[in-house]
Formats: sequence, structure tokens, C-alpha cells
Amino acid sequence: VQLQASGGGLVHTGGSLKLSCAASGLTFSQYALAWFRQAPGKEREFVAIIDWSGWGTSYSDSTRGRFTISRDNAKNSAYLQMSSLKPEDTAVYYCAANQFFSRATMMNRQEYQYWGQGTLVTVSS
Repeated sequence: VQLQASGGGLVHTGGSLKLSCAASGLTFSQYALAWFRQAPGKEREFVAIIDWSGWGTSYSDSTRGRFTISRDNAKNSAYLQMSSLKPEDTAVYYCAANQFFSRATMMNRQEYQYWGQGTLVTVSS
């Protein structure tokens, strides 16, 4: 199983960026897909999740209204559209797959079976 995150880069405050997560080696349509991020010196934190169908989504308080998670099961891919970026959004962003979608446990890193390698997003002030 492989999750390949891409699309990170340097952007100014207020700018936008779209991350992609390409999956292989698993039945992608049977997995919920989440994005986490880890800033320097901080714990990895939940950003957003989308269920297998694409109809159910949830966001962290800090990203709700600015970020949009989506997926294309035909392309075995998920996306994170980030807008109105702030310097505090600077982090390495990881995609992760979970065969079981639960709002009760979606923020728990240990619930995810597979992780991508991360892509760096830097927001300059």
C-alpha cells in the first residue's frame, strides 16, 4: 500500500494551494481518507476527513471554512484545497487512510492504517 502526497510549496498569506494524495495497493473506495499536519516542534494534528463515498466530511476548528477535502475514487485520489492560508498553517501535511470512518475517533492518529510520506506547506507572512 502506498499513499503519495504532493502539491506542497511556498505561498504567501492569503494564498491558496491544493494538495493531492494518490493511493495504490488498496481498494481506495473502501477507505476514509484524512489529512493531518505537523508543524515544527508540535504534535501531528487532524485537519480534515472524507468518508468512502465522498459525501461525509469533517474538519478541524482551525481549518473549517478555509479548507475543502474531496476525493475521486475513479482516480484513487483525494485532495485538500486550502484557501486563505495563514502562517500558522505552515506544516508538513500527511494523508492517511482508515477503513473505518468514525467521527468519534477520526482525530486519533492510531486509527489510521496507512500513511503517506508528507508534503511541506510553507506560508510566508
